[in-house]
Amino acid sequence: MSVTLETVEVEPGSAANAAVVLMHGLGADGHDFEPVASELSLGPGRGVRWVFPHAPVRPVTINRGVRMRAWYDILGFERGAEEDAEGIRASAAAISALVLREKQRGIPAERIVLAGFSQGGALALHTGLRQAERLAGVMALSAYLPLATTLASEAHPANAATGVFMAHGTWDNVVPLALGERSRDLLQARGYDVEWHTYPLAHSVCAEEIAQMRDWLLRVLPARA
Repeated sequence: MSVTLETVEVEPGSAANAAVVLMHGLGADGHDFEPVASELSLGPGRGVRWVFPHAPVRPVTINRGVRMRAWYDILGFERGAEEDAEGIRASAAAISALVLREKQRGIPAERIVLAGFSQGGALALHTGLRQAERLAGVMALSAYLPLATTLASEAHPANAATGVFMAHGTWDNVVPLALGERSRDLLQARGYDVEWHTYPLAHSVCAEEIAQMRDWLLRVLPARA
């Protein structure tokens, strides 16, 4: 069953010619990263529309079954923990539908970035590397690659050379740094161009991270005349 996601959107001052779809973390909503649109300020010529979808509300096992906004259920973070493949794939399909909607609004796939924080970043990695059309880039903040063992058979060659930005706090006690490092290593071993950054912080973002996100976005979304 397909899910149509509600979104918070920030339009550029001029006509949109690019889009960043940024997924929030567990228990948050689309408003969580809304201030990032103005903080990053990519300047004239890029016309970036920011799309912040709300995840569906569902019970989350690691939070004692409490219902909250979540892209998929999380059963545990330990190595070998069972993953909610059905939930991950359902949310990935809903995000792919947002990519299609941006294309229908005139934004080519190669001008679309999939991004996210924590669980949202995990979903960005899962979805972006399986897209059948080349994206501008994939950004995963304080995240990891879910369903890692299926990537080899499911990754689409269209995004084999797409740039990936990954950033993680060295003190993260929610998504441990080791999870992000393992995902980085797996992606690099498969030939993905991963730009990796760490910061001395917990499960959050910082000013230096925002600045490096901006530099990366300026590269993958070149200005249009």
